[in-house]
Amino acid sequence: MTDQPRRMRIVHLAEAKAHRDPITMLTAYDAVSSRIFDEAGIDMLLIGDSIGMTMFGRETTIGVELDEIIVATRAVARGVKRSLIVSDLPFGTYETGPAQCLDSAVQLIKAGANAVKFEGGVAVAEQIKACTDHGIPVVGHIGFTPQAENALSGPRVQGRTDDGADRLVEDAYAIQEAGASAIVLELIPQAVAERITKILEIPTIGIGAGPHTDGQVLVWTDMAGIGDWRPSFAPAFGNVEGALRDAASSYIEAVKSRAFPTREHSF
Repeated sequence: MTDQPRRMRIVHLAEAKAHRDPITMLTAYDAVSSRIFDEAGIDMLLIGDSIGMTMFGRETTIGVELDEIIVATRAVARGVKRSLIVSDLPFGTYETGPAQCLDSAVQLIKAGANAVKFEGGVAVAEQIKACTDHGIPVVGHIGFTPQAENALSGPRVQGRTDDGADRLVEDAYAIQEAGASAIVLELIPQAVAERITKILEIPTIGIGAGPHTDGQVLVWTDMAGIGDWRPSFAPAFGNVEGALRDAASSYIEAVKSRAFPTREHSF
């Protein structure tokens, strides 16, 4: 962002939208990656429940526990000096109502998050309001919502029909009216994302939602070229997997050949 602030705050997201300044966001799950992304100048870091798949090797995000997000949030917070930290509320930690949601959100804020994110629109408006009424910023999330993938029959683009698009707009309005500070739009047609972005006062952050949102978010392992597969909307901006493999191979070769350690590396 132009004239980057010393520390990203919620107010800076609104300013970015007003100035048409694209917002950048990546996931992060530990102090090492968060420090690197923070130093690179990323605006927002998301401790996503994607940690279940990217770091823990699970097939979905559904089994992620709040305690796991808390540990990851503490780690990310230790690596960050500037970026705005957003933590996911995992499945089962907010659905029963405002009280459960507020309790979960408080734990993440105490762990170091600056805001919390959870999925849903009209159905979770009361939960959003409960958090914002108690001073906890919220980022909404509509479109394909991974925690509901059983009901959605997997990662499918949402809002392809007129009725589906209208429901997304209704959800987006409900999220804004409940007091959210921003909203993630995942796997929706770019025309629908553009429509929502134009009518909302709060920033939209796209993932598989085209170029017309106010910002973009990617899972960092997809962005960095780690893994055998990545979504079609997530090009690799580097080959970190190859670099790590090459470094590990060089280390193994040096140890096996007794080229390492040398006198220089000994006491």
